[in-house]
Amino acid sequence: MKYLTRVLAVLTLFFLLSCNEQTGPTQPETAVSSHNDTLARVPDAWIKDRVASAKERLNQSEAGKIVWQAMEAHGGLQRHFENGPLSFQFDYVPLDGSTRRNTYQTIDTWSNKARHQNVDDRTQEFGWTGEKAWKKVKDSTAFAFDMRFWALTPYYFLGQPFILDGEGVNLEKLEDKTHKGTAYHAIKVTFDAGTGDAPDDYYVLYFGKDTHKLAVIRYIVSYPQYFPKGKHLPEKLMELQGTTIVDGVEFATGYHTHWLTEDEKAGEHITTITVSDIKYVGETEKNYFEMPKGATVIE
Repeated sequence: MKYLTRVLAVLTLFFLLSCNEQTGPTQPETAVSSHNDTLARVPDAWIKDRVASAKERLNQSEAGKIVWQAMEAHGGLQRHFENGPLSFQFDYVPLDGSTRRNTYQTIDTWSNKARHQNVDDRTQEFGWTGEKAWKKVKDSTAFAFDMRFWALTPYYFLGQPFILDGEGVNLEKLEDKTHKGTAYHAIKVTFDAGTGDAPDDYYVLYFGKDTHKLAVIRYIVSYPQYFPKGKHLPEKLMELQGTTIVDGVEFATGYHTHWLTEDEKAGEHITTITVSDIKYVGETEKNYFEMPKGATVIE
């Protein structure tokens, strides 16, 4: 899947906010101008062609039609791409006291490049250039987790269902699923072999039958660095906890993650995620997603 080069997906922000106020990610050190040819944007024709291709491909199957309807209900794939890079704070809090992951991040939604910043010290960063992962840290505890794995992971939740537009994505309509008394269309998402770092990952997405909007994300983690020989964690279930509309596109503002029970219900609540400061940052420079001076490659 050439557009989805990192699974489990997850980015930083350079929006024009004061460093002293520390209310959001800072201006990238490499951004020097705002001329259109330096911005991290693609031609309108590229967006038009990609959206048309996605629509044609998705509408060839019942599962694809449901996903396309969901994209439209959430604001539209075209609007999502036209708005430019996406920035947000993603605060992942395990309830067992294990490692919290809380960063500001910006995503190039066209090519899935990412840059993250530490929420307490914006100079400590990591990212994904589309080819390699990198980090620039002075404190080994700034990001006490696998930065390569986490670079696009948050976006692979927040970006649903838009991330399903690319090649290498396989969709299957399952029997309807019921969650808290409501029946939903259920779509299983798998990936072609060789797709990203964890092609054995899968999602099961619950979409409202009337609203067409996403309500539940079920998934597994099969990242080979964690789980060799095809193993993976038990399946989890994430409930969306509220939404917000940003420049015409609807996003989740949080999730509660549970272990999935044998009867496909939400079991033990294990993680609370809060998503805030969501904004499109169309003035982001292309070089913002490049590996900055002083950074080192993450193998």
